[in-house]
Amino acid sequence: MTQTPLHHFSAAQLRESFVKGEYTAVAIAEYFLKRIEQHNQQLGAFLSILGPRMLLKAEALDRKRAHNKPLGRLAAVPVAIKDNMHIAQEITSCGSKFLHNYRAPFEATAVRLLEEEDALITGKTNLDEFAMGSSNEHSAYFNAHNPWDLGCTPGGSSGGSAAAVSARLSLIATGSDTGGSIRQPAGFCGVVGYKPTYGRVSRYGLVAFGSSLDQIGPFATSVEDIALTMETIGRHCPLDSTSLDLPAESYHLGTDLKDIKIGIPRHFLENLKPEAKKHFEDNLQILRSLGATTVDINLDILKYSIAVYYILATAEASTNLARFDGIRYGLRAKDAKTLDEVYELSRKEGFGREVKKRIMLGTYVLSAGYQDAFYKKAQKVRTLMIEAFDQAFASCDAVAMPVAPSSAFPLQSINDPLEMYLQDIFTIPANLAGLPAISVPSGFDARNMPLGLQLIGPQMCDVPLIQYAHAFEQATQLTRKIPPLFDGLTS
Repeated sequence: MTQTPLHHFSAAQLRESFVKGEYTAVAIAEYFLKRIEQHNQQLGAFLSILGPRMLLKAEALDRKRAHNKPLGRLAAVPVAIKDNMHIAQEITSCGSKFLHNYRAPFEATAVRLLEEEDALITGKTNLDEFAMGSSNEHSAYFNAHNPWDLGCTPGGSSGGSAAAVSARLSLIATGSDTGGSIRQPAGFCGVVGYKPTYGRVSRYGLVAFGSSLDQIGPFATSVEDIALTMETIGRHCPLDSTSLDLPAESYHLGTDLKDIKIGIPRHFLENLKPEAKKHFEDNLQILRSLGATTVDINLDILKYSIAVYYILATAEASTNLARFDGIRYGLRAKDAKTLDEVYELSRKEGFGREVKKRIMLGTYVLSAGYQDAFYKKAQKVRTLMIEAFDQAFASCDAVAMPVAPSSAFPLQSINDPLEMYLQDIFTIPANLAGLPAISVPSGFDARNMPLGLQLIGPQMCDVPLIQYAHAFEQATQLTRKIPPLFDGLTS
């Protein structure tokens, strides 16, 4: 009987096999490190690989099991960390030259919780610089590639994490989602990506982009593994003032949607291209076959979400990135002779073009004479969007939308920044309203590239939303598919 390759396991299955003694943690660690070594050069998913750290943890886990000590819920499961989250004493580059030498002095809460549950941290994944981008083309180091077509983007900004999970170089990865940076890459790469309710997962140790929008969440190969990860990281953190003081949740997953109402914002979706529209309608039929009722809802105000987001997010980014001054940490320009030159030249050399553009835009909308015209008005429209969602959820349990207007596009194919920003038209609203949202694989387009269905729930309804996604996943069985280029046995 042929033994199942380890990269075909889900995280839950791999943990169970380790607990039963079918594999050692060291064997699991070596297997996935070998896969990363074989594939990362062409995939560009990892910026750094933490092999020695991973093997030391694996050895400790094997001793723990040998002494019959309790094992964590992620015992021996390989987990990759987006490189804007701190791992103590490891480099956190944020995909930027500015932080190429910054070694984190403390651990992000999410990373600490993962390690406490015995996860094996594989490495730090690639991203758009400071999480600013939708294609991973703005990494200061190298592009990440889509495992289904290496000529295409894996999405952004968490493209490295999505690519790593899609290619099964890691079974779980963390991402940060400011305007869709978990869900869009998950949709493009054919994996599950989850953005929790704002505050459900601590942001302590996450390098800030837009503080009122950022949220840490997981990528995984199945909804069950998303639930497993959320049970681990979805905990209150006293070090984060925005962390919700709620008890940890348990995720009991079902396979039907009986008596569930799914809201469809048809007017907001009316410009979908024919292929995408047909695919979305097919997805709705699957939801109905599971017992759900679909109802039309009015979310027309979401057409302003791109404009509102790029005012608020850039304003917060310009404030958050002011700390990168060449003085306290990170890059310092060698040619600077005065204090002003230290600031100016360090930022000129350290920041990439997209980051500079967003800092300038954010500084402009916060400047005297323009704050009322742009920033304060955007905040008012954001409030109206939150109210529109509240009204919608009075008549439905969740909202369904596509994840993106299309499947993954070829690298370097979108040069117009406005066209690139529109890639996030369906994901940004959940961030503006602080809502939980999940991307689940929903099929393939004519180019055989993955597509995703997005479900959005009311605030703090993380458990029901994941249950709905699990029912859809069980009906489609699409999360079992592995990109053919990366399904070979690890030698």
